[in-house]
Amino acid sequence: MIQPPGFWWDAGGGLPARALAPAAALYGAVSGRRLRRGSRVEAGLPVLCVGNFTVGGAGKTPTALALGRAAIEAGIKVGYLSRGYGRDGTAPLLVDPKHHGAAQAGDEPLLLAALAPTVVSADRAAGAALLRAAAAPDLLIMDDGFQSARLAIDLALLVVDGRRGLGNGRVLPAGPLRAPLDLQFSHADAVLVVGDGAAGEAAAARAAAAGLSVERARIAAEAARSWAGRRVLAFCGIADPEKFRRSLAEVGASLAGLRAFPDHHPFTRGQLADLQREAEAVGAVLATTAKDHARIRGSGARAAEFLRAVHVLEIEMRFVDREAPRRLVEAAMARFSARRRSPSPA
Repeated sequence: MIQPPGFWWDAGGGLPARALAPAAALYGAVSGRRLRRGSRVEAGLPVLCVGNFTVGGAGKTPTALALGRAAIEAGIKVGYLSRGYGRDGTAPLLVDPKHHGAAQAGDEPLLLAALAPTVVSADRAAGAALLRAAAAPDLLIMDDGFQSARLAIDLALLVVDGRRGLGNGRVLPAGPLRAPLDLQFSHADAVLVVGDGAAGEAAAARAAAAGLSVERARIAAEAARSWAGRRVLAFCGIADPEKFRRSLAEVGASLAGLRAFPDHHPFTRGQLADLQREAEAVGAVLATTAKDHARIRGSGARAAEFLRAVHVLEIEMRFVDREAPRRLVEAAMARFSARRRSPSPA
């Protein structure tokens, strides 16, 4: 995935955004039509969708994991559904983290599958059917898929990065929005603002004005003592590398450098060897994200050998209101039950 252009996050977007306005109008018309008229298939179980308004980097997967943990703690059996970006093939697959790598499943689904049964599928309706047959969960948590409008959703929680917010407010390719904003608001139920920032507060105010509930959370990095003062050469292939830089600073690591690659980047043997040589040259250890570690793992014996020398910074999404995850889970399940009791329209 190509890194988003800087003008997406500037107020108004300037000349590049204006030049792309015709293309954005066409994209917005297509994505808007899909949201309004998409043929939504019933999954046969409650669906809690974790999405975002913009392209990449808001924190959907950590949020999905936090909601899954809250559900499990409440005695609710959870299953995850993801598209599996970057994997080979499109057919529905029940992910086995012991036997599947990122090439078969995608990187984020490997993290989800470590917590609960996870299916990846380009066809979300087919994926939901496989998940229901294979794992019989009480609740389906869908990581992304809000704009695809393929499944009937009981509760849609959209995640917003507090620092970036909604960007320049324009639709792709003139801005980062995946569909017209007002239309996205009309199909969402709640917004989660992650971290601090004026842009995030502005998004929260707009969401509240649209009648959506607003929750807040922070990404918390592990506070392991082993990071304090440790000299690290960091590398990652995520949508917002600066988040990784800030997380390393929070745990007290001494950063020798950060090598940023495109989101979901498939690392080559040569790149891994170059990173190892560079770390040795500057007297540092290598550090990466859990998502990148999952993507590299399973890509061969040399990758496994490389990873033995890499330190992984674990993070988790922590809601400011600790009861919010369970409340969102229960709301999704209650809405599903209410829909099942309601008579179908004539």
